[in-house]
Amino acid sequence: MPRLLAGTLTALILAGLASIHYGRSLLEPVSSDPQSVLFTIESGASFAAVTTRLENRGLIRSARAATAIARFQGLDQQLHVGEYELSASASTQEILGTITGGPVKTWPVTLPEGSRAVDIAARLEAKGLANAAEFLGVVADRGFAEELGVPAHGLEGYLYPDTYSLPRGLSPRQIARIMVKQFDRVWETRIAALARDSALSKNEIVILASIVEKETAASEERPLIASVFLNRLGRGMRLETDPTVIYGIPDFDGNLRKRHLNDASNPYNTYRIPGLPPGAIANPGAEAMFAVVSPDSSEFLYFVSRNDGTHQFSATYREHVNAVNRYQRRRRR
Repeated sequence: MPRLLAGTLTALILAGLASIHYGRSLLEPVSSDPQSVLFTIESGASFAAVTTRLENRGLIRSARAATAIARFQGLDQQLHVGEYELSASASTQEILGTITGGPVKTWPVTLPEGSRAVDIAARLEAKGLANAAEFLGVVADRGFAEELGVPAHGLEGYLYPDTYSLPRGLSPRQIARIMVKQFDRVWETRIAALARDSALSKNEIVILASIVEKETAASEERPLIASVFLNRLGRGMRLETDPTVIYGIPDFDGNLRKRHLNDASNPYNTYRIPGLPPGAIANPGAEAMFAVVSPDSSEFLYFVSRNDGTHQFSATYREHVNAVNRYQRRRRR
C-alpha cells in the first residue's frame, strides 16, 4: 500500500511538472526571427479576440494561454488601441507587456510654417492618421476652439507647424488638440511677454503673422514685412496683400485676376476691406509671430517681389511704382 501511494504521488508530481513545462512552452517565442510586423488593436476589441488574432498571425503560440495569464496579472483590462511593431521572437509575456503598455507605433508628419488647415488635413490623410474632411470640420468648430481657449472662430492659425509623431487611431479632435497645445507652449515661451506690449490682440498677432508667413520665405525679411503692415495699419491704409485674397477664393486656380481684387464679397480681400481679415490665412511659426511683436523700425509702406525670393521696399508710392516697373513690368515684356 505505501508503495502504491508513493507511486501515485510520484506520477502526480511528474504530471504536474509536465503540465508546468507544457504551460511554459506555450508562452515561449514562436520563432527566433526578429523580423517585426505591424499589428493593430481597434477600439472596442476584446482581449480574447486580440490574442486569437495574435495566434493566427503566428506571433504567440496559444491565445488561451495568453488570455489566461493576462487575466491572472490583471492585464486583460489594459489594452491600448493603436498599432504595434511585434515580433514572433518575443515571448508571450513580452508581447502582452507591449500591447498593454506600449510603445504604440507612431508616424511622423511634418507641417511646414505657413501651412493652411487644408494642407495639414491632406498630410494627415496621406499618412492614414485622419480623414481630411473630418479634420477640417474640427478646425471650423467654433465651440471646440472656445473649449481649447483659442480666441478665434476656428483653429486656423493655431495648429502649430512642427514635426509630430502621431499614432493611428487618434480622433481628429485629439490631433488638433495636440497641435494647439504645442502652439500654446510656443506662445508662452517665445511670444507672450513681448505680446503684452503690442497694440494688437493675441488673435490679431496670429492673423498678421500668418500674412507675414505667406508673403515671404526669406526669414530675414519677416520683421521688415511685419513693419510694413503695421505701418499701414497705423495710418489707416488697407493692407492690399494678395495671399489674403487668395485664401478667400474657393478652389483658387493659381491665377489671381483683377476681378478677384475688386470682389467686395470676399471677406479676406484686403484690397477692399479695412484692417485685418477676419481670421488667420495660415498657421504661422514662432519666427513670424516674433516678427509681429518685435518688428523692424521702418518708414516703409510698400514692397514688391524682386523675383528671387526677396523684396524691394519703398516708403512712398512713387518709389513703389518705380520698383514695380523695374521688377515686375519689365519681367512681363
